[in-house]
Amino acid sequence: MATEQQRAAQALHAWYQAMGVDEAIGEEPVDCFAAGSLKPRPRPAPEPRKVASPPRAAPRRASAPATREIGGGVSTLLELEALVADFDGCSLRRTAKSLCFARGSAEARIMLIGEAPGRDEDLQGMPFVGRAGQLLDRMLASIGLSEEHVYITNTVYWRPPGNRTPTLEEIEACAPFLTRQIELLSPSVLVLLGGAAAKTILGVSEGIMRLRGKWLTYPCGGRDLPTLATLHPAYLLRNPAAKRYAWRDLLMLKAALE
Repeated sequence: MATEQQRAAQALHAWYQAMGVDEAIGEEPVDCFAAGSLKPRPRPAPEPRKVASPPRAAPRRASAPATREIGGGVSTLLELEALVADFDGCSLRRTAKSLCFARGSAEARIMLIGEAPGRDEDLQGMPFVGRAGQLLDRMLASIGLSEEHVYITNTVYWRPPGNRTPTLEEIEACAPFLTRQIELLSPSVLVLLGGAAAKTILGVSEGIMRLRGKWLTYPCGGRDLPTLATLHPAYLLRNPAAKRYAWRDLLMLKAALE
């Protein structure tokens, strides 16, 4: 039979999981239930004071406005991915394990854009490979599409800590690269997965239920790119009854491709 301390530890672990915590932060494990474990640690003795050297300027980080044209000089998706891999202007990079740039075919007619990578995506370095991604693959297969026919990415390229919603600053930092990514792929159809992606790409405030079920447009390279907003697969996992709406959207996509 579990002791009271074990039950408390199990409850704490369950709460961490519910909050999206899946990593340890400290260098060493700490038993929070041990007596005196939360007492303040003694501070180390101060080191001898050194003569200050002349101050050095901090490295300059590119802000979103400064990066607005940063992807304009690249001509291929591989070059753009390398540019994003070297970019340090998004704070998400410092907490994520992997860059999740894209998966699928670089010659696809269909481009799908979600919101942000999750835990499975961060571990594998590709977008939409977890439960939501597996559902997305089945949804696409239902209308005869596979990974060879589509190109999938997100509005941000790194996982937000604890799967939280990306901040406006994080989205804006990645926006110039995403704009160039769409231009370089130049798909026939753009599919926006979920309300967050739709609002970011289209610059609208309406909810996804008002946006889905009709063709919209996104200006790209001097043309209006046919754009379809639909429900995010993660939402469908939580609300299976809404799959009927997603199915109608898939049929619209299938008809457009035919």
